[in-house]
Amino acid sequence: MSASLTPRRAVAAFLAAGALVGAAALPASASGDHHRATHSSVVIGSVQHETHSRSVSNHALNREWVEVKNTGRHGVDLRGYTLTDRQGNRYRFGGLRLASGHSVKVHTGQGHNTRSDVYQNRRQQIWDARDTATLRDDRGRVIDTESWGGRQGSRHHG
Repeated sequence: MSASLTPRRAVAAFLAAGALVGAAALPASASGDHHRATHSSVVIGSVQHETHSRSVSNHALNREWVEVKNTGRHGVDLRGYTLTDRQGNRYRFGGLRLASGHSVKVHTGQGHNTRSDVYQNRRQQIWDARDTATLRDDRGRVIDTESWGGRQGSRHHG
């Protein structure tokens, strides 16, 4: 019996060492404008912000959006996930299951939610020409951020 325990212990020690090396190899933070804080298949995709104008029509409000994508192989329930801007405006997802490989656009204005478009029902633009979108999971952990409008005006992905 002790002969079979030795290989098990060796395998367990090997796996534990691999986990430690793998954790040490993970970067503490990304240096670009795009930052994934935890390993998640749900990420921020494209961002469309509008320059602030005198018109705050619902059509103009819905031209600004943030895309949330599921890059994983399994569907994800977004219930309780939040999307915030730098000023603290927050959108909380209701019951929405995001299928593998699909995305949803979070529009600022009013509309009827579908699988591919949801609406914050706001009456003012929130995404500025220079801003940061932060996506948090249902436990409040930051899972992705996307900033735009920096010095070069370009967007970077991690």
